[in-house]
Amino acid sequence: MKARRKNTVKTLVDACMTVLLLLLMAYQVTGEALHEWFGVGMTALLIVHHILNRKWYAALFKGKYSAYRIVTLTVNALLLTCAALTALCGMAMSAHAVPFMYGMLPATFARRFHLALSFWSFILMGFHLGLHIPAMTARFKLNGRIKTAAVALFAAAAAAGFWLFVRNGIPDYIFFRIPFALRDNGRSAALVFAEHLAILIAFAFSGACAAFVMARAAKGGKGNSARREPGENENQS
Repeated sequence: MKARRKNTVKTLVDACMTVLLLLLMAYQVTGEALHEWFGVGMTALLIVHHILNRKWYAALFKGKYSAYRIVTLTVNALLLTCAALTALCGMAMSAHAVPFMYGMLPATFARRFHLALSFWSFILMGFHLGLHIPAMTARFKLNGRIKTAAVALFAAAAAAGFWLFVRNGIPDYIFFRIPFALRDNGRSAALVFAEHLAILIAFAFSGACAAFVMARAAKGGKGNSARREPGENENQS
């Protein structure tokens, strides 16, 4: 019962983080003040998320490192670094949520890095989510047709997401080619959220594909008796 309650809390925290992530990326429709408060909320939830998954950190130096474990650790480390730096740069520009931190970093540096790293965090969050999809969906007993239809649906959404990723010029942001994002106030909030959701699905789909490939490779190399290494639990980090 206790474990089930803890997993429920983890799921709720992860769901809230996903919603907040989409709201943060839709800065052009939420406005500056709400964007800052959403950022504070996301920072708080990230801290809670890592506290709830502290056992994952305790297992870092235990057991062998499979390909899946190495990739998961790398993505988690990059995501944590990008998220922390994004929050720091955002606070250095804050005029509403934490104005007492305004100016602790040079404005041009904070603006440029906040923009680039926020998109890197977005990409890594999607890939991180995708890495856990095979384990999360394993509990559902779906027949072949339903499974094929679901994969086809998400593959189509992912294709649209990658197209939007390029069309919206996000590669220019993540590689520091453009120091600020242009606001298009003529677009509806629903359209902006839908586009970012499609992009998130694109990278989640990539992460899921990578996880499936690594799982197949591990099963082929070790046989069905291969046990899960410490730290590879899908409920951790």
